Amino acid sequence: MTAAVSSASEAQAVPGRECGSCTLCCKVYNVVELGKAAGKWCSHCKPGRGCTIHDKLPNECAAFNCLWKTMPSMSMQWKPEQSKMVLTLHPDTNNIHVVVDPGLPSAWTREPYHGQLRGLAKTNMMKGHLVVVLVNEQATLILPDQDVTIGILKPEQVISVTLETGPSGGVYDVKIFNRRSTAEGQTLEMASTSRHPVRSAA
Repeated sequence: MTAAVSSASEAQAVPGRECGSCTLCCKVYNVVELGKAAGKWCSHCKPGRGCTIHDKLPNECAAFNCLWKTMPSMSMQWKPEQSKMVLTLHPDTNNIHVVVDPGLPSAWTREPYHGQLRGLAKTNMMKGHLVVVLVNEQATLILPDQDVTIGILKPEQVISVTLETGPSGGVYDVKIFNRRSTAEGQTLEMASTSRHPVRSAA
């Protein structure tokens, strides 16, 4: 799976792809309207069966679709109840967020998932879509040839990656910014930076 993703605003569900018994999104995300914390089952969810308030869903739940439902190239093995991961496009950054079931935090490192996440990174990084794995707040950036541990990534923080080339090879310049709202608008303040040499293909 190396397909390029569409922007969040363009995503539409693939005909025939239904949640069915899959309820993992009801565990891994916070739901502000319900005061539900990420990483814990929603009190309105019956795992493996569905939502008990489906006719009165919070807006953020009603509007939600994971990438397995919107990307035809994602096979059945990526359905969240099987992969133990929910892939989405972040609405602000259009980064690909891989939100992992904290009950199986290593799910993203298994094959074929890890290799396909690297493929997504290779196809989409230059289009502005970074692949970020999240286990609760702990983030890992997936690059085409390596994984970079970010640590705790707060909701107001954003990641920037620039690929620099030179006579000694390429280097990924990874920056973390804090977003601040001011009277003049939104500003970005540098929080951290790191550099990672591009690894040669085996």
